[in-house]
Amino acid sequence: MIAINNLTFEIGARALYDEANWHIKPGEKIGLIGANGTGKTTLLKIIVGDYSPTSGTVSMSKDIAIGYLNQDLLSYASDKSILHVAMEAFERQNQLHTEIENLLKKLETDYSEDLLHKLSDKQHEFEALDGYNIEYKAHEILAGLGFSEEDTHRKLATFSGGWRMRVMLAKILLQAPDILLLDEPTNHLDLPSIQWLENYLQAFEGAIVIVSHDRWFLDKVINRTVESRRGKLTVYAGNYSFYLEEKAMREEIQHAEYKNQQSKIRQEERLIERFRAGTKAKMAQSRLKQLDKMERIDDVDDYNPTVNFKFRFTKQSGRHVFNIEHLSKSYPGLPILTNTDAVIEKGDKIALIGANGRGKSTLLRIVAGADHDFTGKAETGYNVTKTFFAQHQLESLHLENAILQELQAFAPKHTETELRSILGSFLFTGDDVFKKIKVLSGGEKSRVALAKALTADANFLILDEPTNHLDMQSVNILIQALQQYEGTFIAVSHDRYFLDNIANKIWFIEDQQIKEYPGTYQEYEEWLSKRKSQPSAALPAPQPKKEEKKDPAPSKGQSEDKSKQIKKLNNDLQRMEDEITTLENEVKDLENKLAEPAVYNDKAKLAEVNGNYSSRKNKLKQTQDQWETLAGQILELEA
Repeated sequence: MIAINNLTFEIGARALYDEANWHIKPGEKIGLIGANGTGKTTLLKIIVGDYSPTSGTVSMSKDIAIGYLNQDLLSYASDKSILHVAMEAFERQNQLHTEIENLLKKLETDYSEDLLHKLSDKQHEFEALDGYNIEYKAHEILAGLGFSEEDTHRKLATFSGGWRMRVMLAKILLQAPDILLLDEPTNHLDLPSIQWLENYLQAFEGAIVIVSHDRWFLDKVINRTVESRRGKLTVYAGNYSFYLEEKAMREEIQHAEYKNQQSKIRQEERLIERFRAGTKAKMAQSRLKQLDKMERIDDVDDYNPTVNFKFRFTKQSGRHVFNIEHLSKSYPGLPILTNTDAVIEKGDKIALIGANGRGKSTLLRIVAGADHDFTGKAETGYNVTKTFFAQHQLESLHLENAILQELQAFAPKHTETELRSILGSFLFTGDDVFKKIKVLSGGEKSRVALAKALTADANFLILDEPTNHLDMQSVNILIQALQQYEGTFIAVSHDRYFLDNIANKIWFIEDQQIKEYPGTYQEYEEWLSKRKSQPSAALPAPQPKKEEKKDPAPSKGQSEDKSKQIKKLNNDLQRMEDEITTLENEVKDLENKLAEPAVYNDKAKLAEVNGNYSSRKNKLKQTQDQWETLAGQILELEA
């Protein structure tokens, strides 16, 4: 179908591809993957002819139809309705429709057989091209991508960039080409639209090449994975999960071969050095030449960094981190939330999901304290310290600052070593930390903004689309960071792999109410599927706690007594927090002792340390429970 042979593409002195080969066969559904900067988007542009290779060939049949979705289409503008723009895909059908209309107009005054034959031929071709159903098809695909019937009559120019990109995707799908080249097709889609696109692409009969950082989406759609790395293209005969397993096996074999070759090289070098002079110098020289000609095996790169820093926050929050009671929020003509209740408790890891326009970002702003235009209560709990990450915060980065300088100004309590460690986890190593913010890409700025958010002294994180602009490596880093975070967070994202790995509760907005599913995203999807097939058997989402009755307002004398009582309890709480810190350190020390060979090889010593460990562990739990009770009493007094 498409054959790429010995492709070399150079940018300046750098070879992005170096004699790369790849054959795309009919019907294959391929995920083109690789780290940022390895040339995935460039390769798509080479295939469609936007770029010319330095050497090598890209060959295909002349009549092959290619549908190419790329981020440059964001700039496409039109004053026509989105239905009209989408239907531009049917070029021949539209041409025939115009010709048929003109012939019918002529027939009002000219009844010649020639005109009738022409009309008949045009109508026959129009019907053969399914011309009478093209508007229905356009409506169907636009609906699948999230557009309402009313939206289809609006001008393209009135939509935001993300929604315009959906229209361009609809247009490309309607063209039904022989091969689809899709560069980040899920970037501007919400979860329902992504799921619709998955189903559409699974049924698509042509070939597909997808560049995407959404590994869940890739797993659902593709049956081949092609990795762009070190200027080469390597094919794996399966989806993304298969690629990870197969790659691990290949790297294990490669590492073993590398070690064996290095051992052989060292042995040869010793022999050459030993016999370099004397009667066997000629043999040594011959062996040296053989060694120089040896094709060297590269060791495996460790390009999957791990998080090597710990979140720190100085205050523990109370049990109730955030409480929503009888909250209502609306925009003109658009109710978002109506008299809804919800509670975020300490330790909750919440994924807030749903279609665009249902109010996810609005709810996050209310929780973050950035939106006060609502009725009802939205109260932050005791000792809660928040940090809010949203895409607009990229604009608040100081462009003239270096990356390290930006973090130092935001988190002065952290040492440079700690900040470098955090930045290293987000792929900024060595001299990268001295790059100015203004020269960074969108993805790099996102990583800097995330690193800033994670250095905040906060026990409650509010994250709005933190995975936007991140590649798979960066998403994995963020997952690791959130998995070891001991505080509370709520996150909005359309990356289902990310959500499935970080959340223990799912929130969704339905009928203008906040609903909760207690489990992972995978479990939620299974529950939702069962609910759709068996509505009567669907499990109800857990309901938030009912409003508690409030005591009458205190008198002035009671207020003074209450103030003294609160002050005393706060002092007790601080002492208890110090005791918890001491006990946590003691437990950690005892855990380290239990791992020492000198301890676990000595039964008496092991029993003694184990007893101390159990005693300290129980004491820690009791103290933490007492802290919870005390914090609850303070909350009641402050209410």
